[in-house]
Amino acid sequence: MRGVNADSRRVTPRPPPTPPATLLGRLAVPSGTLAAVAGAFAYVGTVDPNEPGHYPVCPLLRLTGLYCPGCGGLRSAHAFVHGDLAAALQDNALAVVGYLGFAVMWTVWVVRAVRGRPARVEPTSVLLWTLGAFVLVFTVVRNLPFGGWLHP
Repeated sequence: MRGVNADSRRVTPRPPPTPPATLLGRLAVPSGTLAAVAGAFAYVGTVDPNEPGHYPVCPLLRLTGLYCPGCGGLRSAHAFVHGDLAAALQDNALAVVGYLGFAVMWTVWVVRAVRGRPARVEPTSVLLWTLGAFVLVFTVVRNLPFGGWLHP
């Protein structure tokens, strides 16, 4: 055979297929994530952020007197753990939305893991810009006189 290299006809062996991950293996990372978040909530639920000296003060609030989007988040988590949803919303409504968003995303992650599908989340740029704008509006409104109801 002219022009054909003998090495080009050589068939390379395929690597053996990887065995499908077990259900326990697929749930390891979501379970670890839930354990870490539950541990953080348990700590904040036990160590009251309403008592001074347990947690550092927000540097933005200390330096400027302005509330950042996270101000009141620990108090909100503490109230949320103790079942006081009204106080949690008063301390930081955006954080409560975040807690619920995490619960939804974690549930979707677990369902996809059980079904053996990848837990890929690819947010669009429109969604990311919308979320950023929402956080910015929340931050600005909570620092204006008429946004006092959003102060922690």
